[in-house]
Amino acid sequence: MSEAVATPVIEVKNLVRRFGEVEAVRGVSFTVGAGSVVGFVGANGAGKTTTMRMMVTLDQPTSGSVRICGYDAEDQPGALRHRVGWMPDSYGAYSNVTVAEYLDFMARAFGYGGKERRRRVQEVIDFTELGRLKDRDMPALSKGEGQRLCLARALVNDPEVMVLDEPAAGLDPRARAEFKRLIRILADDGKTIFISSHILSELAEMCDALLFIDEGRVLYDGPSEGLSHTEAGQVQVKVELLHSPEQLLSWVEVTPGVQLVESLKMGARLKLLDDRPEAISEVLRCLVQLGLPVVGFSKEQVRLEDAFIGLLDKVRGGT
Repeated sequence: MSEAVATPVIEVKNLVRRFGEVEAVRGVSFTVGAGSVVGFVGANGAGKTTTMRMMVTLDQPTSGSVRICGYDAEDQPGALRHRVGWMPDSYGAYSNVTVAEYLDFMARAFGYGGKERRRRVQEVIDFTELGRLKDRDMPALSKGEGQRLCLARALVNDPEVMVLDEPAAGLDPRARAEFKRLIRILADDGKTIFISSHILSELAEMCDALLFIDEGRVLYDGPSEGLSHTEAGQVQVKVELLHSPEQLLSWVEVTPGVQLVESLKMGARLKLLDDRPEAISEVLRCLVQLGLPVVGFSKEQVRLEDAFIGLLDKVRGGT
């Protein structure tokens, strides 16, 4: 991401944020090209939200800089805000305020007036499919409906860049799928999207690149494909059984060249340290000879969750 961005629309350089003795963000730097969808990944307390708040001018860095669409977050906050749509992980629901009234207020705050304001509000209502809810009071919305309203609010000013903090958190599977569809439409329309999430598998489907952060520092900055493979000479396989995997796990413990990645209810994910076809075939033969009822044996890409944990282990282990 950072090394080959021809037209950076987001530029973060040596960003630092301290709260007293606590350094929440420690020299974070990255760039994002126009029209990209970038996933921002990190555990709770890693510095994601603090970084994003500085990006959208809601907090000021201790040092370093943020530029979005060519505007500096500290020197030109007003111009930057007009080009960014911000969706926080939570927002206030106001009593006796309807969906339509809330969006109309936001449009007024961005300077829209008259027919242009009404047109813009109707456009975001139509896009987020809030039409049947426009006269409903905000506190009466479900979690999924509230997230769609929050997205609509972030779109009122027709921003070039969207910064979304955990937009799918707490949504049921149907609502997550619908939200993901809306994000894909926005990306296809050319908007640059910077999105944080704990649902890493969904980020892999949506994002062109990933940015991993831990303890305020960037661990990885690049395409998801760069994480979704094993090291050279290794391969990951998924073994599916007819019953629980106790015998399989015992075999893994005493077998050289085979490592447990994850125990499953009816099987396991294994890392094989020899990726030659004959070596993979030999593992399957051994399992069958043990009398294990193998019903599935397949090569897999490394899941993003495992890649992230692997990066953390390497950094924290000093390797």
